[in-house]
Amino acid sequence: MVFISIFIGMLIPSIGSRIIALSEWGIFLILGTILIILTLKNKIEGLLKEFLLLTGISAVGFFVFVLLHNLISGLLSMIFNKGIDEPVFFLLAVIGCPIGFLVGSIGSLVLSVKQKNRF
Repeated sequence: MVFISIFIGMLIPSIGSRIIALSEWGIFLILGTILIILTLKNKIEGLLKEFLLLTGISAVGFFVFVLLHNLISGLLSMIFNKGIDEPVFFLLAVIGCPIGFLVGSIGSLVLSVKQKNRF
């Protein structure tokens, strides 16, 4: 639900305020971290573990890549006295992490439903 509200807020920016948007992103980071910890702590194995970890790492990775993008862009701009933008971490944050999150979410949902139907 948090991912969907973030996605809608990105598509229609006039819907949410900045405080709501920042709290959604903060909740998204916390939930991603909790998902990684719980997946590693519980003895989940196989493909479900990989999908759950992909989902959590993609949520946390977004923030890491945004931070790295901004730090490297700022550092390069200071060194060369020009507004230099760094594209690698930006593309990972904007394209790679959301795709990883969707693949992990859908994969873990499908595997969870398959495992429940087996019993």
